[in-house]
Amino acid sequence: MKKSVLIIYTGGTIGMINDPETGALCPFNFEQIAQEVPEIKEFGFTIDSYTLPKIIDSSDVKPCLWEELCHIILKHYDDYCGFVVLHGTDTMAYSASALSFMLSNLTKPIVFTGSQLPIGTIRTDGKENLIAALEIAAAYIEDKAIVPEVCILFGDKLFRGNRTTKINAERFDAFQSTNYPPLAEIGIHIHYNYEAIDYSPRIAPISAFTQMDTHIAILKVFPGIRPEVMKAVINIPGLKGLILETYGAGNAPSNDQFLCLIREAIEKGIIIYNVTQCQGGAVEMGRYETSCELLNIGVTSGYDITTEAAVCKMMYLLGQGKDANEIKKRLNSALKGEITPNRVGF
Repeated sequence: MKKSVLIIYTGGTIGMINDPETGALCPFNFEQIAQEVPEIKEFGFTIDSYTLPKIIDSSDVKPCLWEELCHIILKHYDDYCGFVVLHGTDTMAYSASALSFMLSNLTKPIVFTGSQLPIGTIRTDGKENLIAALEIAAAYIEDKAIVPEVCILFGDKLFRGNRTTKINAERFDAFQSTNYPPLAEIGIHIHYNYEAIDYSPRIAPISAFTQMDTHIAILKVFPGIRPEVMKAVINIPGLKGLILETYGAGNAPSNDQFLCLIREAIEKGIIIYNVTQCQGGAVEMGRYETSCELLNIGVTSGYDITTEAAVCKMMYLLGQGKDANEIKKRLNSALKGEITPNRVGF
């Protein structure tokens, strides 16, 4: 196959330039990408682009976008050696996490990137991010992709998509992967962390599962959380899954009222997934007395998963229509490298 990369533009800051007539920022035609980033002409491979019929701000991202991205990638999978998805930064970690679960048997890079400043501004970080993303999407050794994963490139790091969180609204190094090392570091050379990249065998053809179930909610625990708040959440009609963001290593209030409401939710069939509010570290249910009761009443540990990955993993598993025990078992397991294996078993 002739080496070529497809850029998929969904929207976001990176695709903006100044309108010569009004001076306002507006999306540009990515078919003319070489005019805005002439450096990419130096690559020895073909670069094509596809812009969604309706580009969106990342704040408006819904699972239907993830489904559309899966269909685009499947349709063009045999035509390109890699894909670069240009996406707004606010929900990029959600989209990258979602695609990591939805796509199976992936053997080619899918690199999400974007920018803090529009590509049409003088100090933009968009050009460097795009250039590095294209190079990684086309990086092969002996006809095998160096990074056959869904990942996020931002600044000087390449991260596993379902391990990444946006941590800063202004800095060019806006993303971080606290619990998992970078897949690559970008400087004068691109240094790949081969030991961190998933090279598990993929024999079956690529496929996608796109029936994400959005009947979930997030409940962040805070000092003084009122029972009315908890009741309002667990009594949402049709609720199937709840991401419970707890303190530290998975700790939550130990008072009877709080625990009774959690028990009530579980008895209603709601699956509760315990995720830490901390940027780093992991849930270790049972390590402290305040988390023992959660473990005893059937709350499922998220170990060191990010909230973004937990949301998408829950939607993915609920969408498959499996019974609650099977879903809990798979929530406890690393499906696409979103959990550190040695964390499982705490």
